[in-house]
Amino acid sequence: MKIKCPKCKEDAELAPDFSYVECKKCGLDMSYGEYVRYVAHSEAQYSDILGDYTGATEGETAGTLDEWED
Repeated sequence: MKIKCPKCKEDAELAPDFSYVECKKCGLDMSYGEYVRYVAHSEAQYSDILGDYTGATEGETAGTLDEWED
């Protein structure tokens, strides 16, 4: 499936099993979870999706990228 590359903004490929995201234009290669975190931290309009991955409820923050990497 085609999705937007967070680095170069061109088309990237999302694996059918959601295991990785790859962009042949800029060389991006990461897991889908890493992609979600990268997009959420680099684009403010998506920052609320971090709660979906941390189990945070409405009104709570999902933490910083540093906290995610522990």
